[in-house]
Amino acid sequence: MTPDDASFVAFVLDQMSAIAEVQGRPMFGGLGLYCRGIFFGIVYGGRLYFRSDDTTRKRFEARGMGPFRPNSRQTLARYYEVPVDVLEDRTELAAWAEEAVTSDPDPFRTPSAPGSPPRPARRTRP
Repeated sequence: MTPDDASFVAFVLDQMSAIAEVQGRPMFGGLGLYCRGIFFGIVYGGRLYFRSDDTTRKRFEARGMGPFRPNSRQTLARYYEVPVDVLEDRTELAAWAEEAVTSDPDPFRTPSAPGSPPRPARRTRP
């Protein structure tokens, strides 16, 4: 992480300091943001991205914001860049962060029938 990236990370974490239980964890040259144990944001390359769902994605797109692209071959379409004016307004940032935390973590899953046992967790690669 460059000194500029570290300075931006410090700024983001300071802006989010009023949000209870927000933590940053290093990941892939950036920082993953967690709240109450839920992964909801990414700080990478001097930009902040929040997890979106069908409802919130439209707001990001209406503001001209794009999805997270760590490289030319990869796009994480669920994570969109947070507009600068939102990032600079702690109250607005907290509202957007809460929406990211509570957005559906897996919009492609099929809901279980009422009363059915929970589905097993997805397997991860070793």
